[in-house]
Amino acid sequence: MVIKVFLASSSGSTAIKKKQQDVVGFLEALKVDYTQLDIACNEENRMWMRQNVPEEKKPANGIPLPPQIFNENGYCGDYETFFDAKEDNMVYAFLGLPPPPGSKEAELADEEHIVENGTHAEEANTEENPDDSIVPEEERNGNDEATEGETVGDEAPAEEDQLVEETDEVTEDTQAQEEEEEEQEEEDLQSEEEEELRQLEEEEEAEVQEEEETE
Repeated sequence: MVIKVFLASSSGSTAIKKKQQDVVGFLEALKVDYTQLDIACNEENRMWMRQNVPEEKKPANGIPLPPQIFNENGYCGDYETFFDAKEDNMVYAFLGLPPPPGSKEAELADEEHIVENGTHAEEANTEENPDDSIVPEEERNGNDEATEGETVGDEAPAEEDQLVEETDEVTEDTQAQEEEEEEQEEEDLQSEEEEELRQLEEEEEAEVQEEEETE
């Protein structure tokens, strides 16, 4: 399986260049085999990329911007989904590749597997030994008395719980404000990238027209 990274070598957008360098640099750090495909100098690469990015992943104008990442002909994602996978230590899953032994992602996968197996084992034991859930009446009465005592002690932390809820509300408001600011920054960046791509296309069309006139 070959990882394909579609790039624009002559992009005038510093944001696009930075994203491309981030993707390529991280793949090289992981020693993942990949191929760079330039859409600025190769019209075939550009058309292939546009046709194979899923419609639901394309921006409003229908023109996906580089970098775009594929595993053979299968679409992996753009820079934003790649960045999210990197933050979650799930890059190999994002690329559709098995994580190498000893990697952080492999350790996380092993932990999830252990948790799943443990859960299944507990469910199986419950089904095999249903009598274990039957509590003698004397023990049940003792538990009821203990519960009553705990209820009296639980009334005191009620005010603390209320403070925690108020703190959570403030945190949610702050997060909502930060998300709105991030969305605005992304919209501004998208407009800048679209303008750069449009200028790049106009320059290419002008060059083709000059060549035709010369001939």
